[in-house]
Amino acid sequence: MANENLHGAKKAKNDEFYTQFHDIEKEMNAYLEYDPEVFKGKTVLLPCDDPEWSNFTKYFAQNFDTLGLKKLISTSYAPNSKPKEIPYQPTLFEIDSPDFDETKTVSNGKIFTLSRDRTGDKVINVDDLEWGYLGGDGDFRSDEIAALRDEADVIITNPPFSLFREFWAWLIESQKNFVVLGNMNAVTYREVFPHIRANEVWAGTKQFGGGMNMIMPTGTFDAEKAGSYSVNDEGLFIKNIMGVIWFTNLDHGRRHQPLALMTEADNKRFSKHKQVRDIGYRKYENYDAIEVPFNDAIPSDYDGLIGVPITFLGKYAPEQFEIIGTSDNGLVDERFKTTPGLTQAFVDDYYKAGGKGAYRAGNPTAGIYETEIAKMVYKRIFIKHKRTQL
Repeated sequence: MANENLHGAKKAKNDEFYTQFHDIEKEMNAYLEYDPEVFKGKTVLLPCDDPEWSNFTKYFAQNFDTLGLKKLISTSYAPNSKPKEIPYQPTLFEIDSPDFDETKTVSNGKIFTLSRDRTGDKVINVDDLEWGYLGGDGDFRSDEIAALRDEADVIITNPPFSLFREFWAWLIESQKNFVVLGNMNAVTYREVFPHIRANEVWAGTKQFGGGMNMIMPTGTFDAEKAGSYSVNDEGLFIKNIMGVIWFTNLDHGRRHQPLALMTEADNKRFSKHKQVRDIGYRKYENYDAIEVPFNDAIPSDYDGLIGVPITFLGKYAPEQFEIIGTSDNGLVDERFKTTPGLTQAFVDDYYKAGGKGAYRAGNPTAGIYETEIAKMVYKRIFIKHKRTQL
């Protein structure tokens, strides 16, 4: 499943998946291409970070002048607040500092700031970073980090996967611009989807497929359990983590590129997908919408409600479509529900056909009959063409 690796990490209480420099650079370049001054004069906060070596801190510190930043703030969790499986060794950078404190190094988070030419070389970059210990452990839910959040203009980070819902609430409360990593299945969370539907939040530029190659901490990496992985030139373990995407409210050009689509009739005749070709589109049993299992098979001339995979958000252009709801939580206007949820008859048919999982009558999951076999349809987003009024 797309979130298998993330689920495994949560179970093991290991949220330590680190982002590679080139993935950060590629994503930020997309916002800069759309608006070259997107970060100009802004204070950028990188919470949930590891400033001593973080690629987020490295990217924004190296590009401080180029981006025209006002201030960079990067904070970390205290080692004692992390899972005990993650060994901690202070860096030489910290140990050699006159401010080093053997107690605070494990009990307190750290804060790195960058705002001035400290070295006097007339360039503001990574050499000008200033650091200190936070008063607390660096938890984003603390008043100390909330104050830094309120000072910032843009929040950018890879938050703990297991705390995503809490982090999201903290993020939305700030009413700030942001770019954060998360599991793609979060798009249908009750806390997240309403903002996507209202076009207040959208997916970043990375496509939904293929996962993201991320750095695994050397201290917790288990080669026998990891399966496939690689080692980069720096000797770091790299593993592909499926289901990771960017969430943002910064605009970028890709989300304004409309999908090129065929008509309903042409899809039925020429679609490369056997689920559509010569068959057409089926309607759900519990929603007044057609099932479209592939984004490139959306019919250009269908004016009703259309159910598409969550990967659609990676292709979504707000000028072309409007997002109406989702089947995952039944977050759609009641007028589009043909039944309050799955009927008992459909659930019975599903299990008679060998269906798995725990489904009950009333469940909002989209159900459909294929060749008279009842099937549950995984997480669908309901959309309509922008030209139509439903």
